Amino acid sequence: MQRYFVSEHDMKATVIEITGDDVKHISRVMRMQAGDEIICSNNAGRTVQVSIEQIADDKVVGSIKAELEPQTELPIQVTIAQGLPKGDKLELIVQKGTELGVSHFQPYAAARSIVKWEAKKAKKKVERLEKIAKEAAEQSYRERIPTVGESISFGQLLKDAKGYTHVIVAYEEAAKSGEASALTKVLNGVKKEDSLLVVIGPEGGLAASEVGELEEAGAILCGLGPRIIRTETAPLYVMAAISYHLELMR
Repeated sequence: MQRYFVSEHDMKATVIEITGDDVKHISRVMRMQAGDEIICSNNAGRTVQVSIEQIADDKVVGSIKAELEPQTELPIQVTIAQGLPKGDKLELIVQKGTELGVSHFQPYAAARSIVKWEAKKAKKKVERLEKIAKEAAEQSYRERIPTVGESISFGQLLKDAKGYTHVIVAYEEAAKSGEASALTKVLNGVKKEDSLLVVIGPEGGLAASEVGELEEAGAILCGLGPRIIRTETAPLYVMAAISYHLELMR
């Protein structure tokens, strides 16, 4: 059944209204008609089954038939802090990370980041990533759309790290030295509704000075297996491990 997100304002007690680009998707792409059913989430924990009553040019109106409890969100809040990568890698990370349960994506400028976000283009970049996150959240039956932040400095990332329950760093030198237990130890210690910050470096990895500052801030360095993986693979590896550990093993 097709899923859509609507605002809390547009999801009433018994009726919902869908506006914007989703109207075109319902009417022209999916070619739905009155009587067809969809699922809607208000991005705040409420998900309902809806029967379409009316399709107009500017909105779709439906009646709520049932309250649902899909329980598709991770038990902890996970933020992926991604060192700015080249090309469209960040789009891939946002799409697949959303499918795997990420709560927030925070791009940042690392010392070895080749890509730089120009201030005047940052808003459009974030809007593009937010659209990707919304579509991926609908496809993967998420109840909430992950948020996407504008790129911040490494210094700001260090300050923000203080607000998380746990902070880990995917560090290739730890993998090379054979470190294989840090991630498991962290995941064994997390509790429901904890917050976890996962720091990923750009293509060239994190500079030694950055790693040192993160350690001083309390971050745990983690190897991600014996192989060296790409920057766009690392967050997906971590998210798969988190899902397996917190959802499939419990």
